[in-house]
Amino acid sequence: MNNVVFETDFQNLNLLKRGKVRDIYDLGDSLLMVVTDRISAFDLIMPEPVSGKGKILTEISLFWFRAMESIVKNHLITSNVDDYPDVCTPYRDILKGRSMLVKKARPFPIECVVRGYISGSGWKSYVESGTICGIKLPEGLKESEKLPEIIFTPSTKEEMGKHDMNIDFAAASEIIGETSASRLKELSLKIYKKALEIADKKGIIIADTKFEFGLVDGEIILIDEILTPDSSRFWPKKSYMPGGPQVSFDKQYIRDYLISIKWDKNPPAPSLPDNVIKNTLKKYQEVLQLLSD
Repeated sequence: MNNVVFETDFQNLNLLKRGKVRDIYDLGDSLLMVVTDRISAFDLIMPEPVSGKGKILTEISLFWFRAMESIVKNHLITSNVDDYPDVCTPYRDILKGRSMLVKKARPFPIECVVRGYISGSGWKSYVESGTICGIKLPEGLKESEKLPEIIFTPSTKEEMGKHDMNIDFAAASEIIGETSASRLKELSLKIYKKALEIADKKGIIIADTKFEFGLVDGEIILIDEILTPDSSRFWPKKSYMPGGPQVSFDKQYIRDYLISIKWDKNPPAPSLPDNVIKNTLKKYQEVLQLLSD
């Protein structure tokens, strides 16, 4: 893959927001979401892009949006650049394969994290307190072990550069109301369970993931991305063995590198070696290939 896109600057379009990975433009009655090749870790953007990553993320999200339409609607209008408004035409070559025209939604200010296995910050919390987001778990669980039941562990959605904070269901209810929190929990669990079934047939374990939802005309829909290696832990079934960290198809590879060099997770983010970038891209390509087969 070539034509690396680290950042877009479409002069005659209204840039609404530049996130960790996505540049979002306001087109009036819709939004243009451009998925760049930026990659973040520990809530900070790395200085080097992963060439082609944005196109992979877009394709994976499109796959899952289609798969989950029977459970919940999503914000996608179209990903076909030929159907975009004329104002986007000058940027057609950049937009092709790495963008979506989406509905304007009012985002819920929480991230809906779902865990079927114990890893990452969940494992750290369990070791410290025997709980994750206030949920008491059985004693004696191993790192990466499958949980007795899938759990909903929401987090705050912080501004870029600040760390999202894990919260319990009561705190989520305080932020968005108990009715909305209950509905988001229900939808998140349904989507995750269906994703587990689909991924299992492809030889993939989805250890955990996070969803974002918004409101359009009073209806809850999926927004942002869904079940990509940026927002999920993907493990190959064939090598899975609880008791420690797992081989993964996601950006855990970059996190592991950053931990190995003892980076303190404060800005500026360190440069990534070429082999780390190439191996990360390879992992993203591999998960796309498995899902596509």
